[in-house]
Amino acid sequence: MGASDKLLGGAMLGVAAFVFVYYTTWALFLPFVSPDSGLHAAFPPREWATRGPALLLLLGLAGIGAFFAKVSAAEARKKAQAGKKV
Repeated sequence: MGASDKLLGGAMLGVAAFVFVYYTTWALFLPFVSPDSGLHAAFPPREWATRGPALLLLLGLAGIGAFFAKVSAAEARKKAQAGKKV
């Protein structure tokens, strides 16, 4: 395992930990903090705590579906060309 792999893995782990802590604070702990607190300025409006992940889920599913469609179309093309050659 190279040093660059370790560095990349560490960076990815750091980003994931930051996102987890930020989202957990925003979605679970912020409602219990006084609205007058300056902490609310560091976060988007509360409704985006559910809209954001829902949009990311839809985009991810659309990407997976597009990938499967592309692979299926490529396989169908290969089978069609193999049938024409014979």
